Amino acid sequence: MGFATGYRLVERLTRESGRFKDELDIMKYICKDLWVTVYKKQIDNLRTNHQGVYVLHDNRFRFLSRMAAGKQYLQYAPRYLAFTCGLVRGCLANLGITCVVTAEVTQLPACKFQIQVQRG
Repeated sequence: MGFATGYRLVERLTRESGRFKDELDIMKYICKDLWVTVYKKQIDNLRTNHQGVYVLHDNRFRFLSRMAAGKQYLQYAPRYLAFTCGLVRGCLANLGITCVVTAEVTQLPACKFQIQVQRG
């Protein structure tokens, strides 16, 4: 469900914008414009190793912000992140990047989305 939503959403959002010049430009677009459209805030931090791995940090992820901060709820957090992983993967697929998106939560409501770009 998230993949199809992301695929269609980015098609509408980028209809009138120019081409992206490289992969990093696309990731910056995801962190700034797409995230603001969907979650009303930018990603807090974007890191990359320049070899196809990007990590997006959101220190107050909207879907997790209403969860209690206890460690007993950490096991339920990935259920709330599956849609967003699909959303990001769908957006990137439409922009020409095949990837695997995973999410990790170590302390609520912060989370990390890791994007592993598939080469070749």
